[in-house]
Formats: sequence, structure tokens, C-alpha cells
Amino acid sequence: FDFRNKHRPFLLFVSLLHVHTPLVTTEKFLGRSKHGLYGDNVEEMDWMVGDLLDIISKKGLKNTTFVYFASDHGGALEARSGNSQLGGWNGIYKGGKGMGGWEGGIRVPGIIRWPGVLPADIAVDEPTSLMDIFPTVIQLAGGAVPQDRVIDGRSLLPLLQGTAQHSEHEFMFHYCGMFLHAVRWHQKDSGTVWKAHYTTPVFQPQDSGACFKRGLCPCFGDGTTRHDPPLLFDLSRDPSEASPLPADTEPL
Repeated sequence: FDFRNKHRPFLLFVSLLHVHTPLVTTEKFLGRSKHGLYGDNVEEMDWMVGDLLDIISKKGLKNTTFVYFASDHGGALEARSGNSQLGGWNGIYKGGKGMGGWEGGIRVPGIIRWPGVLPADIAVDEPTSLMDIFPTVIQLAGGAVPQDRVIDGRSLLPLLQGTAQHSEHEFMFHYCGMFLHAVRWHQKDSGTVWKAHYTTPVFQPQDSGACFKRGLCPCFGDGTTRHDPPLLFDLSRDPSEASPLPADTEPL
């Protein structure tokens, strides 16, 4: 990186191929991790991100550069090679990549660094979206989002700077392909986050949390289950979506 624009605003977008099958890893990092090829990939990605941050610091841009590290989806549970699981791990969250509504596929890490402006060690526990990158970058550049259309994203800066306590997102719609699978409602006055699942994939095996026999969960058809009334979860108290709330006791 030569940073020829370091004296004026610039946007650097780095889309890493790492932690995605076929897990191409350079020889330097092969065998480094006790977690196999996937772990090797994570370590190489970590090195690349660190190298980039070091260059930003050496160019004197550390305190004037907004850095946002994120993923476009959760771990792909069905990615396997023999008995080796190649698609990451989603912790307590159910499901994974390609499953329209389950948290394991849509709840991703978002790590932000801007030492000259944002305080360290703050955590934002509010619904945000990768769609928020666009209005955030526009605001940082001193511009204005287009006024001739609806913009789904919201600037992250008020949450990060502490001038707002709650996300501006009230509803978030979670699709699988072109099919709506779930909707999240952020009830701002109480801080509660509800989620309703209208369609869910049929896991194979049943309690596996993934579609191992198919290799990928379908978005519609006989590989899905439609719910009427929808499955309802209080994500504030049940982030792992283990216990759907009974419709007759949840009139709201």
C-alpha cells in the first residue's frame, strides 16, 4: 500500500478470501494452528489485518482512520473435508451461513478502531447491519446520503460516540435468497429484541443445527418448515434461540 491519498480522505476496502473454502493458505501458515486448516487460515488472516494496521500507524494515520472489521455471514457449518469441519464455529448461536433467520448465520463480529476519536473497550449491544457502512462512510466524508430513495442503513457514529443509546433500526428483515424467513423487532422503549421466524430449514440430522445431508440448507420447499403462527423468541433473554415462546402466553 503506497497511500498516495494519505493527505486527503480515502476509502480502502480489503475483501479477504480467508476462512472461506477451499481455505487457501500460504506455506508459511500451514500447520500453525491446533485447529487444522481453518485455524491456519484464521492465523494468516490475523497476520494480514495486523500488517495493514501497522502500515496505517507507520504512515501517521492511526488516529485519523476509521477501521471496521466484520464478516458477511456466520460460519458455514456444512463445510467439511472428510471428518474435518472447515466452516468455523458460531458459539451459542443456532445455525450458520445460508440459513435465512437463525442467529448463527447472521450475527457476526464487528470490531471498530479509531483511537483518536473513539474510547477503547466499549461494546455496543444494539442491532446494527452491514448496510450501516454506507451512511457511516458518507458521514465521515462530510457528505449526505441520497434523498431520492429509502436508505436502509443508519450511521454507526452516534452509537459509537455515545450520543445515542439505541440503534435507529426498529425492524430488520432476514431473507434466505429472495424468501423472507425472519423479522427482528427492536422494541426501543424496553430495549427488548424480539424475533419471529416464518420459515426455518429442516436440519439433517434433526438436532444437528445444520443440513449436513444436503450440504446446504434450502430456502424453500420440502427442506423448510413454515410456521403459522411464527416461532417467537426474546433474543434479549434467549440469544441462542433455544426456547420459542408459546403464542397463547405472548399476546404482544
